[in-house]
Amino acid sequence: MTGLAFALLLSASLAAYMINRRAALALRDRGERLHSLGMFHGLYGLLLIMVPAVVVTVLWIMLQNGAINALTMSGLPDGVLDEAANRELVLSEIQSLAQGRVFGTPEPWKLEAAERMNGLRSTSAWLMVAVVAALSAVLLLVSRRQVAAAFRARQAVERIVMGLMIACSLVAVIVTFGIVFSLVFESVRFFQMVPLTDFLFGTRWEPQMPIRADQIAAEGAFGVLPVFLGTLVITFVAIAISVPIGLMSAIYLNEFADRRFRAVAKPILELLAGIPTVVYGFFAILTVAPALRAWGAALGIPVAPNTALAAGGVMAIMLIPFISSFADDALSAVPRSLRDGAIALGATRSETVLNVLFPAAIPGIVGGVLLAVSRAIGETMIVLMAAGLIAKMTLNPLDSVTTVTVQIVTLLIGDTAFDSPKTLAAFALGLMLFIVTLFINILALRIVRKYREQYD
Repeated sequence: MTGLAFALLLSASLAAYMINRRAALALRDRGERLHSLGMFHGLYGLLLIMVPAVVVTVLWIMLQNGAINALTMSGLPDGVLDEAANRELVLSEIQSLAQGRVFGTPEPWKLEAAERMNGLRSTSAWLMVAVVAALSAVLLLVSRRQVAAAFRARQAVERIVMGLMIACSLVAVIVTFGIVFSLVFESVRFFQMVPLTDFLFGTRWEPQMPIRADQIAAEGAFGVLPVFLGTLVITFVAIAISVPIGLMSAIYLNEFADRRFRAVAKPILELLAGIPTVVYGFFAILTVAPALRAWGAALGIPVAPNTALAAGGVMAIMLIPFISSFADDALSAVPRSLRDGAIALGATRSETVLNVLFPAAIPGIVGGVLLAVSRAIGETMIVLMAAGLIAKMTLNPLDSVTTVTVQIVTLLIGDTAFDSPKTLAAFALGLMLFIVTLFINILALRIVRKYREQYD
């Protein structure tokens, strides 16, 4: 039914565009002087229908499940919820029955509740279609009555578009504040259970908590230093490999490569950025890690099954097009006069690149490198598959390490209750990661703004 509602909405919007445009052109053909073009009259009708109807449809979809669940639970027999151990468990079972998944022999009242839930869903779907159709029809009539020679359709369209842009900006700001608030709120709960000093300066990361009161083996340790150390080791490996290759490839493609070669090589290089990270993870665990173990065995060097070098090396391949694209854009933005002036003074192309173009492009290059660092710190799949899960205080890239993002994933796998330090630790890690990446992004922006002024 949702598809039918959106189909009606799209049909009504297109119909409003055609009707209003034709009506405006008819006024022009009769000799009246229109304030706005017929296209703007059509766009006004389209937007006047589409925007409110889409908002109503989205809100309906978001709220209908909660309302249906509440109505279903309110219709249960008296005393049923008192006997049930968990309200959410009863609701989950009723939803499964409503979807046709029957396990065992459910009670009759559950079957009746599932049937009632399906009826409410069907009624809600048809009611949504009816509301969208009625709203579209009313707005179509309203927009048609607005068509007149003196109607400022262009300004009306601009106001609607401006309102949409403001709404999108507000959504982005609200979502950002919501993310920060959720991280801070849950992190505060975590730090009420685990001291902040133990978290920041502890050297053991073993987030295991006792399940029973008499269990003493799982005390738990929440020192974040080994987790951040593993993140830094993998990031250093990735940046140490990707930055030289990315910069050299950008310099060659921008300054030395033939146009035909650049036209082929640059798209192929940028294809690396479109490969899913899980594919990079498969490549790391199936190809790179075994190769490192074989080389280590041949040289007599102990190499762990999962290593920071394998994860960082494959992550570097993912970051090469990212750094190369930033460096290429920075080099292309250097004024042509600097190149011509250096060559006119007798400098070779290599000297021009090293002494003129590269220093002038440093702001963009450094900004790209710092953003690549942020992406490396936040990478999950490659590290999860190739680096391991054990937190160690080691700087050896041939050893198994873990990162902040991997620990967040492992802490939140499965059905978790956010009432223990083990699960709340994920929010503390997320807050620390957010602060670090925010600092790096701010530093990148400040570097770009500070040094760009010298070459404008």
